Amino acid sequence: MAVTVRQMALIVGVFGVLSFVFGIIAENKKPASGTPLPGKDVVVCKYPSDPSVALGYLSFAFLLVSTVVGFLSLFYPYQGKSLPQAALFRSKSFVVFFNISLLTAGLAAALLLWTTITEQLHLSRNVHHNIETTCPTAKTGLLGGGAFVSLDSSLFWLVALMLADNAREDYFEDLDKDVKGGGFAEVHGADYGNVIKGSA
Repeated sequence: MAVTVRQMALIVGVFGVLSFVFGIIAENKKPASGTPLPGKDVVVCKYPSDPSVALGYLSFAFLLVSTVVGFLSLFYPYQGKSLPQAALFRSKSFVVFFNISLLTAGLAAALLLWTTITEQLHLSRNVHHNIETTCPTAKTGLLGGGAFVSLDSSLFWLVALMLADNAREDYFEDLDKDVKGGGFAEVHGADYGNVIKGSA
């Protein structure tokens, strides 16, 4: 079964939305801080149940899938027709949205991954020698921000895919016109016979 532009767009959109949803849930589930339990020269931080680390990694994973599929969808040979990259990058609009898609995907990945890893480190390294510690968690708002940028990234990939599809149609239409109007005259069998007789 051949892959279509619509199917690629659906995959990019669905995984982008999933990344957004998991990122928002991770932000809402993240505790503001832990509870400090003083000990002998140390403070042990007790944190409530925190699924934000797992949700953050899931959000990042879905962003990664959306980005990879979005990138590949631009250059995929639909209907077995491969489009030269030069034909795509001839369009200024495509170049702009392609670069914005890459930048937003990178920013979203950095926000999601950095915040999730930071939260994981806070949870695992919960023994502090600083008795003044307030048992912090990862900075509030970064997971949610990463989720929104992730959604934006998938939308930009969809716009880039739409522009690539337009460029693809224009390219193959021009190619068909060149082939049909390229001065190749139709030669009939009778004409060919006359040529042979004339040369004999």
